Amino acid sequence: MFGHGDLGKILIVFGLLIVGMGVLLMVGNKIPWFGRLPGDILIKKGNFTFYFPIVTCILLSIILSILFSIFRK
Repeated sequence: MFGHGDLGKILIVFGLLIVGMGVLLMVGNKIPWFGRLPGDILIKKGNFTFYFPIVTCILLSIILSILFSIFRK
C-alpha cells in the first residue's frame, strides 16, 4: 500500500498542516482582515447570527493550492 518513505511524507504533511492551523488560531485575532473580508456573509436577526466567511475560505483555498503545487514538484 504505502512504503515507509511515502508514509513518512504523509505524516510530515499532516504535521505541517496541524502546525499551520495552530499558528492561524494563535495569530488569527491579530490579523484584522482575516475572516472579515468584503463578501463574507454576516446575517444578524434578533438572537440569531449566521456567519459564513466564503471569501476568506476561497482566498485560503487559493493560497493552500499554490503552496501544495509548489511542494508537490
